[in-house]
Amino acid sequence: MKSFYHYLMKFRHPKPKDEISRFANLAYMDHSFPKSSDAYHEISDYLELSADYMENMSVFDEAWELYKSETAR
Repeated sequence: MKSFYHYLMKFRHPKPKDEISRFANLAYMDHSFPKSSDAYHEISDYLELSADYMENMSVFDEAWELYKSETAR
């Protein structure tokens, strides 16, 4: 299974159209993001404790649900 970060990068966009695109752009610039992880709690804990750019964790939760539904196949 590909990592969450790898999945999230498909939403990167030079002119973000939505919050997931903004999240993807910020995660891309975050050199400490757990890039190889596919573990919800590891990524969630990182975002809550270390990523000052996450104003709303519901954006992560929405992206996570898309990740799980699209990579479960």
